[in-house]
Amino acid sequence: MSTSTPSDLCPCHSGKTLDDCCGPLLGGAPAPTAESLMRSRYSAYAKRNYLHLRRTLSTEQQADFSEKDARTWAESSEWLGLEVTATQGGGPDAQEGTVDFVAHFRSNGETRKHVEKAGFGREDGRWVYVGQVVEKTTPVRRAEPKVGRNDPCPCGSGKKYKKCHGTGTSAA
Repeated sequence: MSTSTPSDLCPCHSGKTLDDCCGPLLGGAPAPTAESLMRSRYSAYAKRNYLHLRRTLSTEQQADFSEKDARTWAESSEWLGLEVTATQGGGPDAQEGTVDFVAHFRSNGETRKHVEKAGFGREDGRWVYVGQVVEKTTPVRRAEPKVGRNDPCPCGSGKKYKKCHGTGTSAA
């Protein structure tokens, strides 16, 4: 039975060795799932594998890829681990999926985290990163009509709103 040293462990914090986790993907093997691709992309930053970062982007994302920017971020950071918080779809037979994750790193002496919901899809049968998923939000609607400046203040003071709570000069 072989034991792994911390330096042998995969940077993605799966608990597996690099050879049993992200190593083959960093070498060009296809990812079996969206999550495994996400983990390998994190490991690519930690291992400074810019070819993997480029080749695992969708065609559309590759158009905006800057190896210089990826290199600057990777080399100015100490990669502390990846936390996958949720996955949706993205299995071996799926065509798309999302992976919610927190990437932990240290930059300029400050511990930081990058939180993202990442979208993945298939191109030519291989998983690729298609971009950050931005959740649509529902606009906030007022339940009651807006109070006008010259309307009575809703606090019940009997003053106009503009003279009471409307301008920050509160008569409380």
